[in-house]
Amino acid sequence: MALFRFCKTPSGPVRATRLHLVLYCILLFLIIYFFQGRKSPASMKPPHPIFHGVGPDMAQETADMTTAPQTPQQTSWGAPLVWGDSSISARRRVKFAQRGIRTGLLTLVVGTYPRYFRRFLSSAETHFLPGRRVTYYILTDNPRSLDPSIELGPERELKVVTVAELPGWDRLAYRRMSLIVDAIRHSIKTEVKYLFCADIDQEFVAPVGEEILGDLVVTLHPELYGMPRDAFPYEVEEVSSAYVDEDEGDYYYTSEFYGGLVSEVFTLARACSLLILQDQATGVMARGLEESYLNRYLIDHRPTSVLSPEYSCWDSALTADIPVQRLISLGRQCEQMTDIQKKQRLGC
Repeated sequence: MALFRFCKTPSGPVRATRLHLVLYCILLFLIIYFFQGRKSPASMKPPHPIFHGVGPDMAQETADMTTAPQTPQQTSWGAPLVWGDSSISARRRVKFAQRGIRTGLLTLVVGTYPRYFRRFLSSAETHFLPGRRVTYYILTDNPRSLDPSIELGPERELKVVTVAELPGWDRLAYRRMSLIVDAIRHSIKTEVKYLFCADIDQEFVAPVGEEILGDLVVTLHPELYGMPRDAFPYEVEEVSSAYVDEDEGDYYYTSEFYGGLVSEVFTLARACSLLILQDQATGVMARGLEESYLNRYLIDHRPTSVLSPEYSCWDSALTADIPVQRLISLGRQCEQMTDIQKKQRLGC
């Protein structure tokens, strides 16, 4: 044996004995055990139940993450799961930046929500597709509530679309999707290539770049990210057009930020609007309001790109631990605060 040549004395080769063979076998076993033990951490399982279902090729893609190395970058049906600081997102930003695309950002400013307007717009000027061509579409029942105007950067413009007075949240919940449909049909469809819809009571706090662009783009709900399917608040009443059966659904998406190609957003909003009208005619309203209808639609029409909870988040006991917060819901954040904290926090 090769190992035996190292065991020599000045008087010549050492005669192998049974004891020597036993010692060499033990030594060889320890060496093999040591190296196998060093390799075992590489087979760690993903930390969240939501990771189940991604393919075996995800190992290489997961290693590509820069801020969250154990998070997936792809859904079970092959759509990218977007994390802003990944190298994949960096490549997407470079690719789309070269095309000179104009993107729309649509929001509703009605009722008491004008108090959020300036904060939303000024933060979007800083962080939403910075340095790119953007048109803000503000749907409002009171254009005067938007004064005074905010100075916008180069290639940025603001268009105000006046809508009928919407005094309460209940009416808005029934009509928001139909208002989006009308706005797209009358002007937006010929003015921008991509359109994103966002709740006005939000603030951009970190860059949101071209990595978000895609055909049909939605955002994972931050409090339900990583939760098992039976925790998702899908509509359970079978009489509702938003009803989701027990064997349906992959993720639960928030209605606070979604978008994509103008044509795809139009199709989504029109379909959800029709579902809402069907329920309204029979006196039914899904428990999650428009978010329930949005999730029903997305089960039947899976998105082509899914944004991580970085793009819709707020601090709460249920919110997932994410590497970067990019878009914060002030409204949801205020719900988590005490009355004293609300008085101290602007916008609550």
